[in-house]
Amino acid sequence: AEVNLYAAAKAAAGSASLSIEATDLAALITQLNSIGDLAKLLPTCSYLINGIAPADQNQALEKSDVVDVLPQFAGG
Repeated sequence: AEVNLYAAAKAAAGSASLSIEATDLAALITQLNSIGDLAKLLPTCSYLINGIAPADQNQALEKSDVVDVLPQFAGG
């Protein structure tokens, strides 16, 4: 899957996008935990798969899927 990282997640990973092979969202998050300082942020992040919030982390991923990793944002 193509993974897009935003704001603090982008800074923690040192990259705005990554390509990661994973069977589901949970496996993708496990792999992201080993990149840069992402492990500190991921527990509070939201995720979108092809622009839609998944029901849970067991959602299957296809190679063509786009996953957005959205850290908490301040403001309102």
